[in-house]
Amino acid sequence: MNSPITEITLPQHVAIIMDGNGRWAAKKGLPRIAGHKKGAISARRVVESLIDYKVAYITLYVFSTENWNRPAVEIQGLFELLEANLNMGLKIAREKKIRILHLGSSQGLPENIQDKINEAVNSTSRNQRATLLLAFNYGGRGEIVEAIRRIVGLGLQQEDIDEGVVNDNLYSAGVPDPDLIIRTGGEKRISNFLLWQAAYAEIYFTTVLWPDFNKRRLDKALLAYSKRQRRFGGLSSERVES
Repeated sequence: MNSPITEITLPQHVAIIMDGNGRWAAKKGLPRIAGHKKGAISARRVVESLIDYKVAYITLYVFSTENWNRPAVEIQGLFELLEANLNMGLKIAREKKIRILHLGSSQGLPENIQDKINEAVNSTSRNQRATLLLAFNYGGRGEIVEAIRRIVGLGLQQEDIDEGVVNDNLYSAGVPDPDLIIRTGGEKRISNFLLWQAAYAEIYFTTVLWPDFNKRRLDKALLAYSKRQRRFGGLSSERVES
């Protein structure tokens, strides 16, 4: 029997704000980095499920520009975890023919992280099964500012600048906008994530902390998405929350 998920209309692009790692660790009396490590396991499993469902684009909000305000020891731990997961993820991406893209700025990142990101992007550029976008050192406002700077550098006339020109100068150039944004952890905001691209995205909020977000909860989010009537410029579709 087919899974009910495979019998519904699935989004082409799912973007995820993976919130709640620190709170998950605190509830268990563990250091925050333990929550991030458990969250990385959840991320791999959710990505694998989405790929199995033939979702073409998956974006993970890995590290925001605001995350630089966290304690230095936590940031260092996140960088070490990212490097380890990129090594593992790159092996999986090559095996499963997944393309990896980086959304964000390289400014301020350690050289070893920049090198690892570049290796992941370059060595998977020909893969076509699905695209995994890692929003690392990413901020939506910063992305728009950078796009404006690029457009100014093109020397275009005012009347020649339209939404297409802006799209072509974003970090996500060439990638369709997200159909569904999932945010775990209970907060009901998008926190500077894909501000331009999220204009018509359906948003699914859940109180589940990211390390506890599994395939069953992913299926619940996808089923909720499938029940919404998407209207572009018309009445707002109903928001379903868990």
